Amino acid sequence: MVNPVHLRTLLEVIRHGSFASAATRLGYTASAVSQQMSALERDTGVTLFTRSARSAVPTEAAVVMARHATKVLTDIDTLMASTAKAGAAVTQELRLGIFPSLATFALPRLVRTPQWKQLGINLKVFVGEPSQTIHGLRNGGELDLALVFQVGQGGLAWPSSVSRQWIGDDNFRVVLPAAWGIAEGSAVSAGQLADMPWIMHHPGTSDATVIERLFASCNLHPHIAAYCDDFNASLAMAAAGMGAALVPELAMLRAPEGIVALDVPEIRLARSIFALQIAGKQTTQVRLFMDQLADVLKDRRIAPRTSSRPA
Repeated sequence: MVNPVHLRTLLEVIRHGSFASAATRLGYTASAVSQQMSALERDTGVTLFTRSARSAVPTEAAVVMARHATKVLTDIDTLMASTAKAGAAVTQELRLGIFPSLATFALPRLVRTPQWKQLGINLKVFVGEPSQTIHGLRNGGELDLALVFQVGQGGLAWPSSVSRQWIGDDNFRVVLPAAWGIAEGSAVSAGQLADMPWIMHHPGTSDATVIERLFASCNLHPHIAAYCDDFNASLAMAAAGMGAALVPELAMLRAPEGIVALDVPEIRLARSIFALQIAGKQTTQVRLFMDQLADVLKDRRIAPRTSSRPA
């Protein structure tokens, strides 16, 4: 018998490229992931990884198994959700808190998939900033799941009763008005941007503090044209020629015409995206949603790191 838990772990190893990265996502140790993969090899009689002292490379058999495991696990989850729904008097509901740019990018793609429609889950969505959705988890279960972001290591806190799962990093891009005459994708130095007007976060927020420190480390002390915490508004102002802006890639999904994104090696910043829920209370609906979300994000703008992250 093949353990479905081991199949889920295999998928994460293939998806993220290493035992350490899969362990970070799943909340295991790298050693536990390795043990699960060894058990899966014993159960199937197939060599899934070519191991060396520093790496474990998936074999073609592992890739094929992962491809089929996706359907098998979806069928199992659908079975569990359908059974729960048939035995319950009320509709199975998932109460989701999510920040605006991720909601704009991911939810339309997710809810339109045949796989999601087959699950029969009633999705109740609360779109808000991380501080708002974390508050929903704190207040005795107003939300089942909160998808939040964090820039740097501070500014966002949650109670010890909440468990955290890292999803990926959303990289920031430097955008300029196209009318300024710099070509899309051009590599420029921070010094070349020093005399340009900028659209910045409102001072005093944790995100603004991180960005200010990053700019200071580049000896970049920008002239402020506008303060704005709404990325859509920042993009619109940049397109209108008001100034440069630092905007995460998810927010650029609907970027207006009239802007260009640059490569500025000194300005490297990302916001980490996490899934939060009350520890020990993961439901079938949450697990199904997270599986579907991973499929939506895997080939898109969210960038998993190859190195492990703290749990």
